[in-house]
Amino acid sequence: MLKALKIIVTFAFTTVAMSATVFANPYESYSGETLIVNFPAHPHFDAVMKILPQFTAETGIEVEVDQLPYLKMRERQTLELAQEEGEYDLIAYVVFSKADYVYADQLENLARYFMNPMLADPSYDADDLIDGYVYNIGFAGGNKGYLEGKTGSLFGIPYGSETSILGYRTDIFEKHGLEVPETYDEMLELACKIPELEPGMGGLSSRAASGHHASHAFLLHLAPLGGRIFDDQWNPIVNNEAGVQAAQALKTIVDCGPEGAASFGFGEALGSFLNGDTAMFLDTTVVAGQINDPSKSKVVGNVGWALHPMGVRRGSQTGGFGIGIPKNAENKEAAFLLMQWLTSKHGDKLVAMEGGNPSRFSTHADPDVNAKFPHMATFGEALKHADPDWRPIIPVWGKINADLGTTLSKVLTEDLDIQEALDGVAERTTALMEEAGYYTWR
Repeated sequence: MLKALKIIVTFAFTTVAMSATVFANPYESYSGETLIVNFPAHPHFDAVMKILPQFTAETGIEVEVDQLPYLKMRERQTLELAQEEGEYDLIAYVVFSKADYVYADQLENLARYFMNPMLADPSYDADDLIDGYVYNIGFAGGNKGYLEGKTGSLFGIPYGSETSILGYRTDIFEKHGLEVPETYDEMLELACKIPELEPGMGGLSSRAASGHHASHAFLLHLAPLGGRIFDDQWNPIVNNEAGVQAAQALKTIVDCGPEGAASFGFGEALGSFLNGDTAMFLDTTVVAGQINDPSKSKVVGNVGWALHPMGVRRGSQTGGFGIGIPKNAENKEAAFLLMQWLTSKHGDKLVAMEGGNPSRFSTHADPDVNAKFPHMATFGEALKHADPDWRPIIPVWGKINADLGTTLSKVLTEDLDIQEALDGVAERTTALMEEAGYYTWR
């Protein structure tokens, strides 16, 4: 884009001298500024680090990165955003941080930046951004307070989008003439059939450890099976038929999984698949790089990818990060220019070619990207079904999530009755919601 602008400027000087100011380098006023950004230690942002020098070369804006493990990143942001003058000009955050930061008035509303013709690139093409992620990671104040809607505003842009995807062992499937599962019934049947065909191998590796991991795994199944945690009036419905089916699906997967599956966190579940101990893996798209890395994986070249199986509807997870501008940032306009560059078609393709997770439909369909990463087209198709409401983004969710995950662990390890377990979660959730004021207007 910058080369094109330079050509336009040269042409303008040869025709109408006054036009030079109209077509001036949009970054010129900010050249020499230094931005300080806060990113997580994460494969996507490792790829971002590789393209930042190109941003500086194109714009003259320097970028210093404070890259921290996620939990430390959140702790640091909590401190920095509460100061009158903050250190960070741009931050990466997960969706639950969005709710906290916006409610505390700590993130810039992006409307005035996109309204500014000196800052907003007309070729940005926001419609190309993955819809579910814009609403999930960027919007606040809309439907339910955290989704799109007529009362909502944009506070961040998705950057490093992830969704759930089914990985499967092509060699095992070909050996036994198995069809890739397209529905939940087919997936669950295969999950228990594979250990019979391949003694010692688990069917599907999944998170299941008490707490967040068990809750996460349950939620992966709840949305496609037609469930939600709440109805539109904030009444817990996690214990309805869909909730029971989701919990039963998780129990079936764990019972037919590899040894020790009931205690698996994300790392153990992925490790089981990387080591060849299971034939399927259902979780985030971010694992593709590790699965194709010979130093980490024993299944390189033997993994195929398919959409998250369908229940009563398509509904894969929304995960990953967004980027936003703190209210107390020193260099807000230059930070917006970096945000816009990173999430543009140009920047999104650059980070994808370095192994990052693109956030645009066009990048997932790009021939160069697919030539290097053949799974990208499938991942792009999966992202069309990413559900921005697969879990509620509300302040009390942390307590509900912990209770749900602890209770589900008892279902998996102590044979606690599923209906009884979910009825207990619903009852305790109702009390939490009452205390938090969600029933004030009844």
